[in-house]
Amino acid sequence: MDRKILLTNDDGVYSNGIWAAYEALSEIADVTVVAPATQQSAVGRSISIFEPIRATKISVNGVPAYAVGGKPTDAVIIGLFALDLQPDLVVSGVNIGENLSFESIMTSGTVGAALEAANHGTPSVAFSLQVWDQGDKFDDPRHVGSSFEEAKTVVRDVCERIFARGFPAKTDVVNVNIPSKVEGGYEVTTLARKLFHTGVERRLDPRGRPYYWINGPLVEDAEEGTDVHAIRKGNVSVTPITLDCTAAGADDGMRDLLK
Repeated sequence: MDRKILLTNDDGVYSNGIWAAYEALSEIADVTVVAPATQQSAVGRSISIFEPIRATKISVNGVPAYAVGGKPTDAVIIGLFALDLQPDLVVSGVNIGENLSFESIMTSGTVGAALEAANHGTPSVAFSLQVWDQGDKFDDPRHVGSSFEEAKTVVRDVCERIFARGFPAKTDVVNVNIPSKVEGGYEVTTLARKLFHTGVERRLDPRGRPYYWINGPLVEDAEEGTDVHAIRKGNVSVTPITLDCTAAGADDGMRDLLK
């Protein structure tokens, strides 16, 4: 096939989600899987610069893949520069659990991998699947109970549209979030501010010393037009993301500060 896709994720090379994406995409493109060897959720765009990175060629269900001993960003860099794959598109996911809001995309390894690819000039898409059972995010990603059938349809459709029509202008990453049950269609969204009500739970170890778990429930909803609200309605949220974190419209206030 003429079209080439580098497929990665943050749940690890054995995750059900990445192989659902492979099934969706292998009929329309030449797909190479290069993904972390182990679970790397919530590492954001961190990168391994103080230790060597191993990329081991493996086979999953008879399909060759590369298991990278590092972060999602490391997997992308290995695919682009060590393996010299020269993909037309980098796809990250399907992540087990939604990646919505400022809060989530700043920590998401799924989105982090896509941002890394975009930073090197390769168009990229991140796909995430909402799960109602939050425990699914922490279970073995090889045995997650969520169905990926609707997600596979979305993954293939979005990527086929990009191949046919080109990557959206002024966009570095397309962040796609798929509800656990799709009730509507696509909705172009902005990022909500938060996905979780952040909390900290204090516990004591057997020696009486405190330790902490960061936790907190999902926010119930957000403003109309945001990714969180779209998912709550059952729509597929599609958010254009840019690498440029410059605060638009803040110049005057900054100049006043520095007078």
